[in-house]
Amino acid sequence: MDNHVFGITQSLTGKSWLWRPSQEERLGQGLAQQLGMPELMGRLLAARGVSAAHAQDFLDPTLRAMLPDPSSIVDMDAAAARLADAVMAGECVGVFGDYDVDGACSTAILVTLLRQLGCEVVHHVPDRMLEGYGPNANALRGMTERGASLLVCVDCGTAGQAAFAPLHNRADILVFDHHKAEGPPPPIRATVNPNRLDCSSGLHNICAAAVTFIACVALVRALRQRGFFEGRQEPDLREFLDLVALATICDVMPLTGLNRAFVTQGLRVMARRARPGIAALLDVAKLTEAPNAMHCGFALGPRINASGRIAEADMGLRLLLAEDAGIATELAQALDAVNKQRQAVEAAITGEAMAQAQAQVEAGHGVILLAQSGWHPGVVGIVAGRVKEKFNRPTLVAGITDGMAKGSGRSVPGIDLGAAVIAARQSGLLATGGGHAMAAGFSAPESALAELHGFLNERLANAAELTPVAELLLDGVLGLGGADTALAQMVAKLGPFGTGNAEPLFVLPRARVVKSDRIGKDGGTIRAMVEGEGGGRVKALLFRAKEGPLAVALDRVGGAPLHLAGYLRAESWQGRVSAGFFITDAAPA
Repeated sequence: MDNHVFGITQSLTGKSWLWRPSQEERLGQGLAQQLGMPELMGRLLAARGVSAAHAQDFLDPTLRAMLPDPSSIVDMDAAAARLADAVMAGECVGVFGDYDVDGACSTAILVTLLRQLGCEVVHHVPDRMLEGYGPNANALRGMTERGASLLVCVDCGTAGQAAFAPLHNRADILVFDHHKAEGPPPPIRATVNPNRLDCSSGLHNICAAAVTFIACVALVRALRQRGFFEGRQEPDLREFLDLVALATICDVMPLTGLNRAFVTQGLRVMARRARPGIAALLDVAKLTEAPNAMHCGFALGPRINASGRIAEADMGLRLLLAEDAGIATELAQALDAVNKQRQAVEAAITGEAMAQAQAQVEAGHGVILLAQSGWHPGVVGIVAGRVKEKFNRPTLVAGITDGMAKGSGRSVPGIDLGAAVIAARQSGLLATGGGHAMAAGFSAPESALAELHGFLNERLANAAELTPVAELLLDGVLGLGGADTALAQMVAKLGPFGTGNAEPLFVLPRARVVKSDRIGKDGGTIRAMVEGEGGGRVKALLFRAKEGPLAVALDRVGGAPLHLAGYLRAESWQGRVSAGFFITDAAPA
């Protein structure tokens, strides 16, 4: 049976349109009847594996229903007890965090809470170029010299044995991490990581900020049991959910189960703009509506990440810790400028990388591995993500300096890149390497790259079976008359959308463009009014529409009918909510 939507094997952007695999249609019909909602919504819920019994938790996920007992994570009780000791004794605590969004958010959560509880806290974010990823003995020693008797590594440290060894007699060490472990934990006070080999919590898909948040829950519980809050107010941990949500989205965690609750509740906290750094970042990104997962992933996250890529590594953390609105605005503007610089550096590399990737795919490589002198190691992860999206292959990209390649990799669902990188390091092909299923970092001698490429091709052999032709997975057909505000608002309840919970992609069949104009900076967005054969109209938008067959087709008023693929969204403008169709592709009808 042909699974192509309307037989489309090559759209105007060169994509093959396929129906997204889902459960039987009758399950969706039954679900819609039980829940009293349109049949389309029942099908969408069924496709996500949601039963009637769990529909309420899916549509309105709460931490009350989904937050696990912190003690279910190995070493959590020991870590919470040691943190409680530090609070009770008023110790100085040093927090070492990674330089990405997850690391910055994890660090900000822990630093803020410990300061609220009366601890003196010092922190350090490593310089990507000078210090590399993960804890290093010099930085840790530096924090002890500033008075820290307890060191906490967040979003790193699971493989930090070498860095921790010199600190054995100087301070106790805790780790809150989520990266894949490759052996026993380091011999420190506690390593809290759901991906430890001996952890059975089942929380394998949460980010480090989520681990840190759960640790904060455990800490407050431990202090409560010790009577610390008698006569004083307990901190409201819900104020940290905006950071957990931001990190979960930007670290590409699946938006299912507990993560879904973190992001749903965290976006509500973010919308209140109580954190000066987040409020300033929203203003710099010119976001006036309530933030959503897409805003976090494409507007907020890249600006925070930019500092760790090509500027001062701790600028993003300083923004998240800022208590003064003026300082937050200055930092947000600086990050925005750095991000523009990052975009220029990235663009210069991406074109070269795409051409090399094309040649590797044509040569039959399942894994794409690109490395070149002059490529900035701070942006290669972004380039890897763009190459991965275009060719649907796990991709690693590195810059080469003095005979050493340093880079990052991004994977596709179902292929565990982090485990493969760890295996390559254990085989002696890498100097450093680690990560999780969807992303990894590595360094290797330039002379070892060819052998590394062969190793990864063999280790991830199923990647060669992925089609390099871009596929668009669609969820259903919408009539123009039914694509209204009520349905758009109902579809929005399936969010937040992201990895593991894709936003439903619909087809508007045989639509005609009856009005079209250019808006936005340099006319880069097409705003059109489209009309169906049976009546009904909806406003449609196409972003990044400067050129190409899709833009040409939508610029042409009164042209031939088109099948339009896109997202139905409820838009709010000056207090009025309306439906809009956001086009991603089209094909001649």
